[in-house]
Amino acid sequence: MRKKLSIGLLGMALTINSFADIADTAIDWRPAERWRGFNLLGMFYDSGQEPSFSEEEFSMISEFGFNFVRLPLDYRFWIKDGNWDEINEERIKPIDRAVEFGKKYGIHVQICFHRAPGYTVARPYEKMNLFKDEEALQACIKHWRFFAERYKGIPNEQLSFNLFNEPGNVKPEVYAVVAQRLTDAIRETDPGRYIIADGIEWGRKQVEELFSLNVGQAARGYEPMSISHYKANWVSIPSVEPCWPLTDAATTPLYGPVKEEWSKPLEIKDLPPCHVVIQPGMISGNVTVTAYADGAELASFGLIPGEGDKWTNVSYKPEWKVTQAQYTGTLEFKVPANTDTVSIAVTNGDWAAIDKLEITDESGQKALLPMVNRWGETNKPFFFKGFNAHPPLQLADRPDSGEEYLREIFLANWQKAFDADIFVMVGEFGAYNRTPHGIVLEWMEDNMRIWKELDIGWALWNFSGTFGILDSGRTDVQYEDYKGHKLDRKMLELLQRY
Repeated sequence: MRKKLSIGLLGMALTINSFADIADTAIDWRPAERWRGFNLLGMFYDSGQEPSFSEEEFSMISEFGFNFVRLPLDYRFWIKDGNWDEINEERIKPIDRAVEFGKKYGIHVQICFHRAPGYTVARPYEKMNLFKDEEALQACIKHWRFFAERYKGIPNEQLSFNLFNEPGNVKPEVYAVVAQRLTDAIRETDPGRYIIADGIEWGRKQVEELFSLNVGQAARGYEPMSISHYKANWVSIPSVEPCWPLTDAATTPLYGPVKEEWSKPLEIKDLPPCHVVIQPGMISGNVTVTAYADGAELASFGLIPGEGDKWTNVSYKPEWKVTQAQYTGTLEFKVPANTDTVSIAVTNGDWAAIDKLEITDESGQKALLPMVNRWGETNKPFFFKGFNAHPPLQLADRPDSGEEYLREIFLANWQKAFDADIFVMVGEFGAYNRTPHGIVLEWMEDNMRIWKELDIGWALWNFSGTFGILDSGRTDVQYEDYKGHKLDRKMLELLQRY
């Protein structure tokens, strides 16, 4: 039987006592220069390959004028025969070399457990849960103690630790207990080591419960994911052709009564007589989607994941005891004349994502409502401004620009950390190679303009690969041949400006 992790009074007492101890021993350190750099994926995912980091990458990063790398690591690389209690030091040596390359080229190295014992956002998930199972937490503590001892004495100017990647659907008080115990374990061996903890909800939001822990926090720069992860096959993101600035986009998914606090309809006002076509995305559990015109039902659709031939990616989620699947059909209804408000709601069940919503009037004119995937948020009413308006469907209090749109999101999630003088950086950002290049550059610049103003460092995901400046495999970029690689010069020059 697994020993469960206590998060009750014992956990609260442990947290308070440890915070006090840490405050006495930890140093108040900050980097002298804003960190600007890349994630290097040499040990990101163990598929049986040899772990490695190349000196060439560090040399080029330094040559390009950057000063930071984050190493997202998969602990399976360095354990023996799948046993997380046995560490193979020979397999740690590529990390040693990366730290030495960082010293040689003046680049700060940040070590992150992207797959930690008991937690990952990647597939397959861990068999035990870092936030629930004491055995998993003890294993993670053991690994961080090992790293703390191995790199003890290396100055913070050269090395920092990032506890683990993107805690997701976990309560902040539970995260705080786990983060505190990992931090204690590191500082028992290396009291002055600078530590970063990722924000909660997959790095999107600050964690006030960590403010007393004397650690920095890392945000993400993936908003909206309809830009950053367009057509990425490992996430369920609406695949409508992306546009930027995204000042008038509806939030998806829509939530049903199971998530009562977020159960609110999508409202569109002042529509002409028209035909509405909705392309749903992922559906969680058995749901009913209902459309109304001024409160009168227009149509109702019962969706049962996996039932019938219009489903893909059917998967049972044991952690939530629900089946989820992607619906490939459409939901269609007609809006009568003289309708003030059309409402679309999940009236039964968990949640339903919308990939696309399109209206067509009697003459064939079309308008599209862009969708953005943002968990736990609801929609304000949209107003139809005419088919020739830009855009046709608008919010009443719409942001004036893409930068303003991003600023509102970022500050809403991180302002309390700034007010508390917590060190904040962006540990990952970037856009997958299927998003049009021009949109990517404009969106990236809007983000980086904000971060520079706030004196926030950042790390692009990644240096070489589908999000990066080298060998990204985009079809709409005129690459430059550079030392045997395909260099995206426009993206590089944009990064260099910020």
